[in-house]
Amino acid sequence: MRIRPAYAVPRSRPVRVRRRGPRRGVALALTALLLAPAACREQLAPPPGAPTSWPAALARRWAWQWQLTGPVDVSVAADVFLLDPVATTSTETAALRAKGRRLVCQVRVGTYATGDPDATRFPVAVRGAAVPGRPGSRFLDVRRWDALEPVLADRFRLCRGKGFGAVALSDVDGFRHRSGFPLGFDEQVLFNRRLAGLARRFDLSPGLVDDVTQVAALAPDFDFAVNQECVRRRECAKLLPFVDAGKPVFHVEYVGEPATFCVTSVGYGFASMRKDRRLDAWREPCPLP
Repeated sequence: MRIRPAYAVPRSRPVRVRRRGPRRGVALALTALLLAPAACREQLAPPPGAPTSWPAALARRWAWQWQLTGPVDVSVAADVFLLDPVATTSTETAALRAKGRRLVCQVRVGTYATGDPDATRFPVAVRGAAVPGRPGSRFLDVRRWDALEPVLADRFRLCRGKGFGAVALSDVDGFRHRSGFPLGFDEQVLFNRRLAGLARRFDLSPGLVDDVTQVAALAPDFDFAVNQECVRRRECAKLLPFVDAGKPVFHVEYVGEPATFCVTSVGYGFASMRKDRRLDAWREPCPLP
């Protein structure tokens, strides 16, 4: 598991997003202003008018960037930017949208960090075991949708208010770990499908981060996939349900030479690159087919 973003303190009462034409974007921007902390209260660009679309004809040709640390480098020659929705400023998202970039926010959904400003909103009963390798992070009981939905809805609302059109859902494989709860495959699938539906309520295109063991079950519910190190782990073939459906797979490796792993990943039809594990602005993309 990699670096994950923190979250601003949102309002506890979820608001259903309705499709009501031009006024809708203004209302969402105002909502985000109220939800964000003072440090993030800049001039918010109106949200995009619809979830990010991923034309099947371009599924193999996306150039992408994944940056979670440091000021966002808006000059990177990429079509898609996967960013921390809290650390990324509305000025940065506006600059990227002005260039026609697609913006994806990364949201933790199956874990929380004790340093998150909204951490206290999770009831004690849903806080599980510590996440290995991430001090201060703990698993959540994904069976308790009633307790988790309001907090996650506000995290999605923050993404939407800052102008993101898609959300990459991370930490969605707690059933494979010692989470502190008796989570099963089917319970995890149900939770992940509910997340995809919740994202669509906020006009966000949902993406699945890792969780390759459930791709066959979940590919119909998600619009794209984000994968870490499937070449090194020898599990790229498990992502083919996305490729076969004309949906993009955004792939990253942290070790190895692109000249070597790109042959495999691009051959599968992925948008691939080499990154440092700290996920700063540096990238070395694979050539597009």
